[in-house]
Amino acid sequence: MINEAAQLADLLPHIGAVDRVGVDTEADSLHSYFEKLCLLQITVAAGDFLVDPLAQLDLAPLGEVLARKEIILQGADYDLRLMRRSFGFVANRVFDTVIAARLVGMREFSLAALVKTFFAIELPKGSQKANWAIRPLPPRMADYARNDTHYLIGIAERLEAELREKKRYEWFRQSCDRAVERSGIERERETDEQWRLKGSSLMPPRAAAVLRELWHWRDGEASAADRPSFHVLRNEELLNAADQFANGGSPSFRHFSPRRAKGFRAAAERALVLPDDELPRFERRRGVRPTMEVQRLAEKLRQVRDRAAADLELDPALIAPRAAIDFIASDVSRAPDILVPWQRDLLALETA
Repeated sequence: MINEAAQLADLLPHIGAVDRVGVDTEADSLHSYFEKLCLLQITVAAGDFLVDPLAQLDLAPLGEVLARKEIILQGADYDLRLMRRSFGFVANRVFDTVIAARLVGMREFSLAALVKTFFAIELPKGSQKANWAIRPLPPRMADYARNDTHYLIGIAERLEAELREKKRYEWFRQSCDRAVERSGIERERETDEQWRLKGSSLMPPRAAAVLRELWHWRDGEASAADRPSFHVLRNEELLNAADQFANGGSPSFRHFSPRRAKGFRAAAERALVLPDDELPRFERRRGVRPTMEVQRLAEKLRQVRDRAAADLELDPALIAPRAAIDFIASDVSRAPDILVPWQRDLLALETA
């Protein structure tokens, strides 16, 4: 485990000496409210390395050397976003093994499936939901983490050969470049709407108001304790409590401290005395029905896509998901924002 500045400095020349680097990350989103990068796995010719971001290391030099390399990731989006938030890393060139596997026609493209296909090795399961913030890191978890990058370079070499053989490598590069581009777009947290849990749209307005207050109370408790919201109260418990309060009940939970129980009840009572005009309403959103012309274009695009997918032995959704086709049919000029050139070419869209 690299947890000292001198150790990290020793690693940098090994990365600098190669063109490709296998990279993966582990975070603690299942164990804390404020997600943080807990582990950075790196594989180069010199071996597999685990870097400990929790050791207060300056990761800027690592980011600088990685930015000059092609980094191999198994599903790039989450890792790129996490590294960008954690130490400002911005990738220049990415090899996403999931995109590559799908483009050569593979239907099983998890890391375990790729390792089994190319190396006839069964990766051990477990540790996906482990708490990666614990220190010292147990040997079993460290081994699991190393496996996440140990095979990536070999997988990339085999997939690249297939992509070039099928003359799809340029398609792959376009898709990876788009993935890098999208990873730089921040996703805003829409707290005004997050309280609308699955099933809440069927609630009467008063119960919905209670749910809204309880959700914000729970969010504050989770934030203050730096624990996931479900550690305070699960969604189904929140929904049931809102219903009970709205119907004159008095739900309680044994694991609540007196302070937490008081705040929980106060949140519900705030909603119970709200005037009717401040209660939330769930209005059914009625989309604009597409015109016959739009429907015909969407159907035509689906037919073109499906024929191309059959000829190329690809998943049709890889060429264009259904939602993308419907959107493009309503506004063809937006196609470049949604699809990369090879996808537009297969759909015969003249919007370069």
